[in-house]
Amino acid sequence: MKTFQNFVTITCFLLTFTSFYGQNKNQPITENDLEELLEIRKKLERENKLKDSYKIQLFSGNLDQAKEVKNEYDSNEDFSWKSRMIFETPNYKVWVGHYRNRLEADRALQIILEEFEDALILKPGRG
Repeated sequence: MKTFQNFVTITCFLLTFTSFYGQNKNQPITENDLEELLEIRKKLERENKLKDSYKIQLFSGNLDQAKEVKNEYDSNEDFSWKSRMIFETPNYKVWVGHYRNRLEADRALQIILEEFEDALILKPGRG
């Protein structure tokens, strides 16, 4: 599955660049073109469509407790990973980080477990 996703990503970039050069060989790729491609890539990554990734879940439950956990995490200067709160029926969840592989997530989890003993690693599925 990961090989297929990498293949799709590389193919999209190659087709994009081929398309630019196929239209006019004298027209170089501009900075705006590259910025547009990077924005598209970021959007796909945010939507978890490019590759598999891991998250650390700090909490799953009601809204008030989720806000408390998120605020507690965000106020701790020892943690540099970005947190976010999401809603998956019927619970609010507090997720941390965007780890490219399980090893990265395991390393972060060891640090986070010192403050949040119920934290766990998960691999969100695609919707």
